[in-house]
Amino acid sequence: MWAWCGWLVAVHAVAAVSPVIKIGAILTDEARGGSTELAFKYAVYRINKERSVLPDSTLVYAIQYIPAGDSFRSYKKACHEIKSGAVALFSSGGPTLSRSLNALCRSLNIIHLSSSADTASQEDNDPDSFTVNLYPARQVMDRAFADLTAYLNWTRMGVIYEDYGYGELNIANIAKDGRDMYCVRASHEYRRALTLLKAQGVTHIIVDTDPKKLRQLARAILQLQMNNENYHYIFTSFDMELFDLEDFYYNRVNMSGWRLVDRDSDKVKDTLLVMEKFHPIGASILTGGHIKTEPALLYDAIQVLAMALAASKEVGPTNASCDDETIWSNGKDIMENINKIHAHGLTGPIQFQNGVRTNFSLQLMRLVGGEKGGTVVSGHWNPGDGLTITDPAAYKRDPPPNVTLTIVTVEEKPYVMVKEGWNLQGNARFEGFCIDLLARVAAQAGFAYRLRLVPDNMYGARDPDTGQWNGIVRELVDRKADIAVASMTINYAREAVIDFTKPFMNLGIGILFKVPTSQPTRLFSFLNPLAIEIWLYVLAAYILVSFTLFVMARFSPYEWSSSTHVCGHETKLLTNQFSVCNSLWFITGTFLRQGSGLNPKATSTRIVGGIWWFFTLIILSSYTANLAAFLTVERTVLPIQSAADLAAQNSVQYGTLNGGSTMTFFRDSNIDIYQKMWQHMSTTSPPALVSSYEEGVRRVLQGNYAFLMESTMLDHRVQRDCNLTQIGGLLDSKGYGIATWKGSPWRDRISLAILELQEKGVIQILYDKWWKNTGDVCNRDGKDSKANPLGVQNIGGVFVTLLCGLALAIVVAILEFCWHTKKNASHGRQSLCSEMGQELRTAMRGGSS
Repeated sequence: MWAWCGWLVAVHAVAAVSPVIKIGAILTDEARGGSTELAFKYAVYRINKERSVLPDSTLVYAIQYIPAGDSFRSYKKACHEIKSGAVALFSSGGPTLSRSLNALCRSLNIIHLSSSADTASQEDNDPDSFTVNLYPARQVMDRAFADLTAYLNWTRMGVIYEDYGYGELNIANIAKDGRDMYCVRASHEYRRALTLLKAQGVTHIIVDTDPKKLRQLARAILQLQMNNENYHYIFTSFDMELFDLEDFYYNRVNMSGWRLVDRDSDKVKDTLLVMEKFHPIGASILTGGHIKTEPALLYDAIQVLAMALAASKEVGPTNASCDDETIWSNGKDIMENINKIHAHGLTGPIQFQNGVRTNFSLQLMRLVGGEKGGTVVSGHWNPGDGLTITDPAAYKRDPPPNVTLTIVTVEEKPYVMVKEGWNLQGNARFEGFCIDLLARVAAQAGFAYRLRLVPDNMYGARDPDTGQWNGIVRELVDRKADIAVASMTINYAREAVIDFTKPFMNLGIGILFKVPTSQPTRLFSFLNPLAIEIWLYVLAAYILVSFTLFVMARFSPYEWSSSTHVCGHETKLLTNQFSVCNSLWFITGTFLRQGSGLNPKATSTRIVGGIWWFFTLIILSSYTANLAAFLTVERTVLPIQSAADLAAQNSVQYGTLNGGSTMTFFRDSNIDIYQKMWQHMSTTSPPALVSSYEEGVRRVLQGNYAFLMESTMLDHRVQRDCNLTQIGGLLDSKGYGIATWKGSPWRDRISLAILELQEKGVIQILYDKWWKNTGDVCNRDGKDSKANPLGVQNIGGVFVTLLCGLALAIVVAILEFCWHTKKNASHGRQSLCSEMGQELRTAMRGGSS
């Protein structure tokens, strides 16, 4: 793993090295049992096992733990290790811990190896320092960030930091060239810090905070919607590649950072593979198969010390002490050897000057989104050559000028149509709404184009079994085309693998159905204004009222009249005008609004007549009003009214376009009705899915088939064929957009062009041109209304009123009978019962003398 220069290959002084060499480590409490401690132990294990660097010596270690930021306790722990014979101290826990050990080790000539950014030791570059820091020097890192921001042309930026002077950057060094910089401290309140930067209109931000708090920062970015293509974040941590950035894969936000451990190097991969197999701690050192920067630095620090010890002429036990300030005699010799090292470790090339690392290589990482999102290498930087960008297009938002793009489409009326009967070539072969729109967008965005049809004539659907796409989507994913212009619906699945512009048209899913044939006129159509049950009730009422009138007339004394005939003697006869026939005739005449020549005399019979007149008034008025509607309005009855009706029946077949977004909508829907409809469409025989819209419309016209299609195409068909109609409302809401491959620089330009065309009304003009002003629009007669038969719920109250009137007439007739009987009984001096009996007999016989 280590590549040595020629002067260090021959190590001849190892015989003078002590057989047991003790080293010490001062770590923070939170590092206990973590990957940093385990990497330290593993590095010692590898040195002792391989014996290639220290063949005759064994390293032994002791680890001390202190609270973070406790300088006093770190001093005491370090003195304890030095007194016990440690020839070197390792630290990893931030600049506070590193600085507390710098002065101590310098005064005692004890080697101190650090893996933290320590500004004091690095910036002083003291030739008498005994501190070796494998972390890149801070002033050198400032140059790296300055070069990157200059390349990105960041003249105005923000910096989010936790504690000034304790991060990876020296803000003053970056800002000294006069650029506009806003620095916001955010110990825990990332939302407040981002809000302040957003209020200032800052979109370029350097994040110089603890990587452990990334989750809080990511949540604040999403909450404030600072995650679009206008924002660019640069992380100072070397472990950006290991961050969980999945929330930002699909919103085109820019994120960049440096990487110190070249995880793509074969030597690094081999070392980590061996490390991972080391049981039981190997897997715990790594994160997802990769090692973090801090453990890697500490691992390299052990290797650096081992090499320096091997190159030393003599390494004896330490006799240094904090009490009497006795220095270690071999410390200066080992420090000189460390400054001569040229090697290559997990963190790349290693070289020191006065303990400061001067040679290293950084890889520039950039976040890419999409289904296989993650970080990719876009360049590299080193102190000698500076910044080199290997993917210039990665940070360029503007597309190249004077370019001819390949555009694919699908033939579909009225969006894209191939001209027939014309000997045309190239783009001139096509016409339609999308063709006109494309010409105007190209003029706005500034590109030429070559137009062709997609080979399989499919818009693009993902196969759930293989995960492969077809149609237009496949062409864009494979970069065989630059742009797709068609009636292509924007949905989640497609947006995950390709990009869409702003929608140029909004629509939904509708149901296309054939207009039912009008019902033929029947001989007895005059009966249609009233439901059959109403006619039956009217007949029953006719019989009931006739019978009631007859009984009431016989029962009431006032309906009887007397006459005298002389045929040898006088005879007094009682007669009643309401016989059975006369009662039926009276009811019939009044029902038909004609006279009958009969007039009730008794109050009870007049009540019956009056109630019947009221009843006939309502019935005849309702009949007359509804009769006009039934005789003048053409009645069409649709067997289905909505998608729920389709799902609940099996007589009418229904389907949609195979491989389109409508099919995907039903296939992936979680709504029960739509799931049931998809089950029917995908399993019915003959197949319900069609290969083109033309086939779907043809099946609708053949009858007994409903076609689920997008509302804009449905509207176009309905306006041109009077035999077609739309059923119900829209099932969803979505839009058509122009598609590009993921990350295409043309997306934003085309979106702006579409917005401008919409604001100027150009797109509406094109819609009217291809939908309404083509000259083949169907002229409908407008007879779409329908009159419904009147049911019991409409005029049932008339029958209630009739029954109440009949009951009242009966009560009055009884009262009349009783009153008349009592009157006759008083005059004839008979009992009331005998008189009633006589009157009943007279009523039943039909007369009396």
